[in-house]
Amino acid sequence: MFDSIFIILALLFIKHWYIDFVNQTMEEVAGKGIYGNFNGVMHSAKHGLGTAIIICLATGQINVGLLLGFLDFVLHYHIDWAKININKRWNYTTNDPKFWAWLGADQLAHSLTYLFIVWKIF
Repeated sequence: MFDSIFIILALLFIKHWYIDFVNQTMEEVAGKGIYGNFNGVMHSAKHGLGTAIIICLATGQINVGLLLGFLDFVLHYHIDWAKININKRWNYTTNDPKFWAWLGADQLAHSLTYLFIVWKIF
């Protein structure tokens, strides 16, 4: 069981790195702070789909994978939206340590989402 937990978490973290830091477009970055923006929604949809695929393949439970993928989509969207808007509200830029603190909080929230997802599976 512990091997499965670590493998699923590793896949979720790799998925997260790839979609957030390799695959993300500048249009997605710009759209994440505008509630309901298509590009911001699509960014989070990629996360939800990736999570659903990982969970479906790891567990063989399609309904569970789709439900947890949808949860990841919703949470990822709102976590990103909040981070962008906090930074905008206070005019934090990459030159401000608080920008990086909020980026870290954002990444922590995503990691806690994955821990919750794996907890719900097991």
